[in-house]
Amino acid sequence: MESVKLSLRTVFLGLLVCLAPMVSAGDTKADPFSQIEQVTVELLTVIGQHSEGYPSNEQAYFTALTELLDQHIDFKYIAKQVTGPYKSSLTKAQSTLFETKFRNGLMETYGRGLVGYGNEEIVLINRSALKPGQRKVSVKQEIRSSGAVYPMEYSMALSKRTGKWKAINVIINGINLRDIFRSQFVNAVQRSDGGIDAVIAGWSTEAE
Repeated sequence: MESVKLSLRTVFLGLLVCLAPMVSAGDTKADPFSQIEQVTVELLTVIGQHSEGYPSNEQAYFTALTELLDQHIDFKYIAKQVTGPYKSSLTKAQSTLFETKFRNGLMETYGRGLVGYGNEEIVLINRSALKPGQRKVSVKQEIRSSGAVYPMEYSMALSKRTGKWKAINVIINGINLRDIFRSQFVNAVQRSDGGIDAVIAGWSTEAE
């Protein structure tokens, strides 16, 4: 399913480009539209710092991406949703390990595609005022590249604990990132006769 893999790489390209730190670490008042819309200087700096020496510096590159994006993507929440009907049966250790595998897998699989970033135009199309107390919102964009337009929609949630907005899902061209990986996880567990430990150990973010 190469077309699916390419589409998912496009998803993550948009995710990384739009959700890198675009506000200062201490700014908890930025609305999600401004957070998504602003051009990311720090991510492009990371790519620029590592692209020339790539792939010999691959691990340093992945580490830099992870440090950058942990602040803006709720990997813990997404990983929990990916485990689907099995999330309540996972032990704390299993949940923690899968979260780490899931996050690192995304950094490695889709981070490689960022090295060839081509400065696609990303346009916000649904800015609106937030309602008082609103804690979830969908932010819609278009990625415009080489005559093609890819619609994107981010599910953003405001953390009660930190007061910061984070991405909890993304959809592009009808491809739901969370649903794709949840189906992959559930199918893997079913094929392994419920061997969740084996599924976690062998987890890959490559689409099947």
